[in-house]
Amino acid sequence: MMTTPSIAVLGAGANGASIGADLIHAGLDPVLIEQWPAHVEAMRRDGLRIEMPSGIRHVHPRTLHLCEVARLRERFDLVLLVTKAYDARWSAALIEPYLAPDGAIAAVQNGMTTEAVADVVGADRCVGAVIEISSTMTDPGIVHRHVDPERSWFAVDARAPRGADVADLLSHSGEVARVDDIASAKWMKLVSNASVLVPTAALGLPMVDAITVPGMRDVMLEAGREALRVAGTHRVLPIFGLTPASIADSPDVVETMLDALYERFTVPGATTTVLQDWRKGRHSEVDDINGAVVAAGRRLGIPTPVNEAIVAVGHAIERGDVEPSPAALREMQRG
Repeated sequence: MMTTPSIAVLGAGANGASIGADLIHAGLDPVLIEQWPAHVEAMRRDGLRIEMPSGIRHVHPRTLHLCEVARLRERFDLVLLVTKAYDARWSAALIEPYLAPDGAIAAVQNGMTTEAVADVVGADRCVGAVIEISSTMTDPGIVHRHVDPERSWFAVDARAPRGADVADLLSHSGEVARVDDIASAKWMKLVSNASVLVPTAALGLPMVDAITVPGMRDVMLEAGREALRVAGTHRVLPIFGLTPASIADSPDVVETMLDALYERFTVPGATTTVLQDWRKGRHSEVDDINGAVVAAGRRLGIPTPVNEAIVAVGHAIERGDVEPSPAALREMQRG
């Protein structure tokens, strides 16, 4: 890895800001680019405060509003794209003019966004990645990170030209698995996300509380099993720090991953990004997660009734027809 790479974190919400703070703590100098104006101004005025179980990290990052990107003269060697999945394509197009000729964008997002970014910048300038960080941001400039870097996890495409460099960067924020089949690793994360993110958000509860509601665990597991059934040619790979043996020996891979997620990354009071978006009146990634499972099932002729029910509930919430509540479980069970 070059000694002083020029780095941007595009999407400096809770997770992107956490990663940016880790890079600054490691002696690097990333630019944090964010679309929430109050957050950018708070970081400029007061710095960025990351509250973690192990303590508080307070840094003063370089920041840019989206509207200020057009004034850039800097060319970035590495861009960590930490936006919502549905923002991947336009975000990559926004920053592509400021990417060094041999630079790369790492799609550090939920969903299957690698191809969308590669369509914009070229496959040789895109690095696929998987992210597992638990954090929340309600007030601008202040992030509540529920797990320390030691308990966060990433996977990075080891075959990409700049994959090793991206892995080195993300190693400041968590454990990094360098994988040869990033598409399969991302699909396995999609299986996990389909089980957890939207279903627990639909109940309006923190993750640790939602799974204890009678009948909820069964819905979560079946959503993940449907996702695994439509995975097609993707391999079953260990994620979240699981070993190949633990996956190979598992009678139910989805349950093994669900238990690993809850054991390592889920803490009392923590909510999913989907519920955080809904509480802020924002669109969520339901179509990029459970919706992606439904779309794959339709292409392959494989039924995905539970994921279809979850998508329907998510859309109803986003239309304002219903509020997230435990009553949503009945609708998801109808799948």
